[in-house]
Amino acid sequence: MSEVVSSSDFQSKVLDAQGPVLVDFFATWCGPCKMLAPTVDEIAAEQAGKASVYKLDIDQSPDIAQKYGVMSVPTLIVFENGQVKKQAVGVQPKQNILSMLS
Repeated sequence: MSEVVSSSDFQSKVLDAQGPVLVDFFATWCGPCKMLAPTVDEIAAEQAGKASVYKLDIDQSPDIAQKYGVMSVPTLIVFENGQVKKQAVGVQPKQNILSMLS
């Protein structure tokens, strides 16, 4: 299962991390986000040790969502060395998400 990050630990867990980090920007009221959640959790389990996977609730951390231009959810962003590497908006097939991490 993927861990939830917030404004307080985003820097240490995402931006300062070694290797690729997938962040699923979501909202609790978002139907498509709920559809995507099991896929993100699967990827978190499969990529353990290779990539980090986190979720960020845009209602709890609107400053982070705004900083990265997240206008709709779900939005998936892959960070590497503190920089945005890839981004996708909307529900994505598992294979697309895995290719974002490679």
